[in-house]
Amino acid sequence: MDRILYTAMSGAKQSMDLQAVINHNLANAATPGFRAELQAMRAVPVNGEGLPTRTVVAATTPGSDFSHGAISTTGRELDVAIDGNGWLAVQTPDGEAYTRRGDLQIDANGVLTSMGRPVMGDGGPIVVPLGADVSIGSDGTLSALIPGTDPTTRGPAGRLKLVNPEPGSLQRGVDGLFRPAANAEGNVPVLQADENVRVVSGALEGSNVSVTETMVAMIDSARRYDMQMKAIENVDENEQRANNLLSVTG
Repeated sequence: MDRILYTAMSGAKQSMDLQAVINHNLANAATPGFRAELQAMRAVPVNGEGLPTRTVVAATTPGSDFSHGAISTTGRELDVAIDGNGWLAVQTPDGEAYTRRGDLQIDANGVLTSMGRPVMGDGGPIVVPLGADVSIGSDGTLSALIPGTDPTTRGPAGRLKLVNPEPGSLQRGVDGLFRPAANAEGNVPVLQADENVRVVSGALEGSNVSVTETMVAMIDSARRYDMQMKAIENVDENEQRANNLLSVTG
């Protein structure tokens, strides 16, 4: 009887963990450049003497969905969408990381940021003159024009560091940013800029989360949880009936 409990109990727990992943994806359905997290379940044997037939369920996140989101025009000068494959480099306390989110901002110090993190250029974080009108070319080059000056004085203010790693080689971190897998020494390599990556200025790439599919997955996960809880209740009822029968016949 307890074999059913192993399966139902672990299944119910992992269904709730799976629901958390689904909720996270759904919550980011409108986040620019977001990549949906994938989910999967697998049976894991219980190791130990006398328990060769018991299994538990494990929910895993085998990776992310790297398909492209739809690009929409915003008209905002600091909005950029990666055209095709490629990633935008940003600076984090743990080193360089990569994102497809292109709703860029300029902070009070003139630093170009994405989600509050400095955007990397060829020689480090990009800094632009405060109050300048900034435009971004298709190759990621920034041009700055200080209001009140001759338009012909518009000059380069840096260039976005755009990388193009092998498909699926990046891993999502707990901060939602992506990084290459660590090498044998445990160090995360820094990717080199790719001159062929292009951006679309005045536009944003949307999330690749399908709201319809995610809602269906949420309903399916909730029903699976209910089914597993029902199995646990049935096992408990059968156990009580068996104990009552033994007490009567004994």
